Amino acid sequence: MRRLGLDEWSGVVMLVVCVGVGSPVMLGLVEPDIPALVWVGLFVVTLGAALVSVVEWGQAAQRWAAYGTAVVAGWGVVATAPRAGMLPILLVVIAALGPETVRLPVNLLVIALNTVVIALTVSRIHDDPVEPLAAGVFYGLIQIATAFSVTAIRREQQHRRELAQAHVELRAASLLLAGSARTAERLRISRELHDLLGHQLTILTLELEAARHREGDPAREHVERAGRVAREVLADVRGTVSALRAGSAADLAEALRDVGRDIPGLDVTVEVGEDVEANEEQTAALVRAVQEIITNTLRHADARELGVTIVRDGDVIRLTAVDDGQGVRDVIPGNGLRGIAERFAPLGGEIAYDGSSGFRVTARMPAR
Repeated sequence: MRRLGLDEWSGVVMLVVCVGVGSPVMLGLVEPDIPALVWVGLFVVTLGAALVSVVEWGQAAQRWAAYGTAVVAGWGVVATAPRAGMLPILLVVIAALGPETVRLPVNLLVIALNTVVIALTVSRIHDDPVEPLAAGVFYGLIQIATAFSVTAIRREQQHRRELAQAHVELRAASLLLAGSARTAERLRISRELHDLLGHQLTILTLELEAARHREGDPAREHVERAGRVAREVLADVRGTVSALRAGSAADLAEALRDVGRDIPGLDVTVEVGEDVEANEEQTAALVRAVQEIITNTLRHADARELGVTIVRDGDVIRLTAVDDGQGVRDVIPGNGLRGIAERFAPLGGEIAYDGSSGFRVTARMPAR
C-alpha cells in the first residue's frame, strides 16, 4: 500500500477544514437561506468538484470544468449561508487549488470574484459598510498569499524534477562514456599484446631452432636464452590479463545503481541476478532503459518508490520496473517507452507495460 506523502496529507487537512467550516449548517446550528438538504448537496458538489480538479489522471478539459464547477458552487454555498461564521474559508481553499489547474491570471480573477462574493455576503448581515470591506480585504489577502505560495511551491517542485531528470541523464551518459573508454583500452591492450608476444615468440622459436642444431655449451646458451624469453612472455601475458580484468565492463548492478542513486523525491532500488552477463551493447540498452524509466517516473507517475530487477530467465535477460505511483488506465507510449523498444529491438528484444497498479515496465532480450 502506498504511503501518504506531504501533498496527500495537506489535501486531507484541507478537506477536514472545509468540512469543519460547513459543519454548523450541516448539523442544523445555522439555517441557510435555501432548504438545508439542497445546501448540503451543493456543499458536497463543491468538495467533489474541487477534488476532481486536482487529480493527475484527469484530462485538462475535465479538470477545468471541475474547477469551474467548484468555484461557482462554492459561491452558492457561501452566499446562501451568510451566518455560518468561517464558511468563506471554503473559497480560500478553492483559490489555493487554482495553481493545480489554471494559470495564474485566471486564478487571480477567481480570487477577485471570491472576494466580491464574500463582501456581498457579509453586507447582508451588517449594515456598517466597514465590516464587508474588512472581510473582503482580509479574505482577499489570504487568498492571494495562499495562491502565490502554492504557485511558488509547484514551480520549485517542477525545477527539482527537471534537475533530477538531468541528473539521471548525466549519470547514464557518464557510464556509457566510461564503457566506451574501457572498450578502447581493451583494444589498445590487445594490439600491444599481439605486437609484443609476436616478437618474443619469434625469438623463442629461433633460439630453440638454433639449439636443436647444436650440441654442448652453445646449445645450452640457446636453451637458457629461450627460457628467459619464455619467462618474459609469461610475465607479459599475466600483466596483460590483469590489465584486461581491471578494464573490463563495469559491474552491471553497480552501474545501474549509480544511475538511480540520490534522486530527490524518488527511492530507486536495483537488483541484478548474479548469473546475468551482458555485453557492451546489452549493457548500454539496459542503462538507457533504466534511465528512461526513472525519467518517466519523475515526470508522470507521482511515485516515491521505484524497484528495478534484472534477472536471467533461461536464455532471456528480463528487466522489470515497478513504481508505486498513480498508474494510468490507457497506456499511450511516449518517447521514453518508444525509445526503450527501439533499443531492445535490434538486440532481439521486446517491451511490455501495464498501468493498472502503479506502472510496470517489462523488457526482454536474448542472453548472449
